[in-house]
Amino acid sequence: MDLSLVWKAALALGALSFLFGALLAIAYLFFKVETDPRLDELLEAVLGSNCGACGYPGCEPACEAVLKGEAGVDVCVAGGQKCADAVAKIMGVEATVSERGVALVHCKGGLSESTPKAIYRGIDSCAAADKIAGGFKACDYGCLGLGTCKDACPVNAIFLDENRCRQVDRERCTGCGLCVEVCPRGLIELVPRDQEALVMCNSADKGAKARKTCSVSCYACKKCEKVCEFDAIEVVNNCARIDYEKCTQCGKCIEACPNDVIVRVKPAKEHGKAPSAVA
Repeated sequence: MDLSLVWKAALALGALSFLFGALLAIAYLFFKVETDPRLDELLEAVLGSNCGACGYPGCEPACEAVLKGEAGVDVCVAGGQKCADAVAKIMGVEATVSERGVALVHCKGGLSESTPKAIYRGIDSCAAADKIAGGFKACDYGCLGLGTCKDACPVNAIFLDENRCRQVDRERCTGCGLCVEVCPRGLIELVPRDQEALVMCNSADKGAKARKTCSVSCYACKKCEKVCEFDAIEVVNNCARIDYEKCTQCGKCIEACPNDVIVRVKPAKEHGKAPSAVA
C-alpha cells in the first residue's frame, strides 16, 4: 500500500475543506441579515404559543411586525394586558390596549340535562363528532363537551365541568376569539367583560321540541321580552338574545325566565389573568 497516496488524499480533502469554509465565511459576511436585538426580548415577552390569534403565522413574524411599526404593542391578542405592557416597555412606548370581550359558551345543558342520542367513540373533537349524524346529544344545538375549543385556547381558560359541558374561566380569558372560530355549532360568543345577564342557550327548536331535547333550553316563551323596559332582549329564531348596549343589568329578565336560561354571572373585570401557553 502506497502511504503517499493516503497523505495526498488527506491533504487534498483538508485543502478543500479549508477553501469551502473560507467561502462560507465570506458569504456570511456579505449576505448576513442584521436582526434587531430587541426581537429576542419581544419573543420572550409575548405568549409564545404561536396560536395565530394576532393574524400572523407565528410569534416571530408578529414581533417583527411590531419592530417595523406594522403592529401595535397589543399584537399578542391571547396574551392580554400583561403581554402588551411587556412589549410596550421593550419598545419604549405606552401600552394602550382596547378592551376585549370574554368568551361565553351559550349552553348549560350537560349530559344530565340533554341526554345522548348515541354513543360516540372517536377523537376528542366536537368538529369531528358533529359531522357524524349531527352529533351524539339529543339537542342538535348544545355543547358536545369535547376538546375543540379547549385545544384552541392558548391560555387554558376553557375547562370541562363534571356534567360534560364546557365552561370559561372569565378572569383568565383574554378574549382572543380563537374558541369562537373553531366551535362547529357557533355556541361561543365574545361578550362585554362587565356584562352580568347572559343567555345560556343556543337552541333554535320550538317549545315542545326544545323541552324534549334539553331540560334547561329556551322555550321561546317571550316572558323576558315582556318584562324588559329597555327593549334589550328579544327572542330570535326561538331563542332569547340580549342587546348588550341596551341592557342595564336590572335582572328582570332573569327573574321572569321560567327555565333559568338567563343567568347572572360575576363580571370579568380583569383583562386576562396570568396567561400561560398550553403545555
